[in-house]
Amino acid sequence: MTREFHTAAVIGAGTIGLSWAALFAAHGLTVRVSDPRPDLAEAVSAALAQYSPHLAARGLDVTGLADRVHITADAAEAVRDADVVQENGPERVEFKKDLFTALARQAPGHALLLSSSSAIPASAFTRELADEAAARVLIGHPFNPPHLVPLVEVVPGERTGEDAVQAAVDFYALVGRTPVVERKEIPGFVGNRLQNALSREAVYLVEQGVVSPEDLDKVMTNSLGLRWATVGPFLGSHLGGGPGGYRHLVEHIGASMQQMWDGLGRPAQGADEQERLIAAVERAYGSTAYSKLAETRDRRQLAVLNALDAATRNATTTTPEQEEEN
Repeated sequence: MTREFHTAAVIGAGTIGLSWAALFAAHGLTVRVSDPRPDLAEAVSAALAQYSPHLAARGLDVTGLADRVHITADAAEAVRDADVVQENGPERVEFKKDLFTALARQAPGHALLLSSSSAIPASAFTRELADEAAARVLIGHPFNPPHLVPLVEVVPGERTGEDAVQAAVDFYALVGRTPVVERKEIPGFVGNRLQNALSREAVYLVEQGVVSPEDLDKVMTNSLGLRWATVGPFLGSHLGGGPGGYRHLVEHIGASMQQMWDGLGRPAQGADEQERLIAAVERAYGSTAYSKLAETRDRRQLAVLNALDAATRNATTTTPEQEEEN
């Protein structure tokens, strides 16, 4: 650890911010949450009640969780003693520019200033900051909900200090996340660009009448989603090449892969096409309450995470002789 973390400020208490607050508190941090929403106290209380069972299922002690979370409508008060600030505001450059100008002035000089931005690079909203302030600002982009999904994309800006990058990695590891440092700023970062590439083809296939939204989701959850929960695209391809690995795969089907890339679709998504797609998704899922769908998603994600943990533990305790027997 390059530094110690005791107090975290969560600025913005939407879905992401509330999830962060619960996670940070479950790891023993004092958390101050700030948001102008009039129902802030109720929202925080409901989130902690909802997420506590998830965190407990991941082996965390949630005793006294609410006692570690403090509410303030004033961002300056929230960040006053913070070691780390996690911002979760709107995806607007001007908003973040103004907010981070204030945060850099109000937070202690040692505090990390992290943004949950899902598409806007840090350099886009830190150009007017002094060098010493910009040096501690960077992206810490999670996936929803961050108290369950481990990945955090750590993306430094053009003037972010290397000590801040390492501190961010240490912080996210401290709260049980899997930080990945991305060394070049690009809109959408890595995860969302991959997600959007897949989403574009999914929309195209539904738009063309190839498959319905619910059946496309079945394709994903019963094939690629299952595989990608255990290996990524490159390791999956490497294994797909058999003993010859990725080299064998490329040498034998590389040309056909390129032909398929060239044939990938570009959805029209004019007003009519968009409305038809929305209606199709609503027919598939719109009759079920959001809370029920989200809880089902989270329960399944918990099951996958716990199963992967168990598989990892078994792998580390299994001898080579036992592996041969299996």
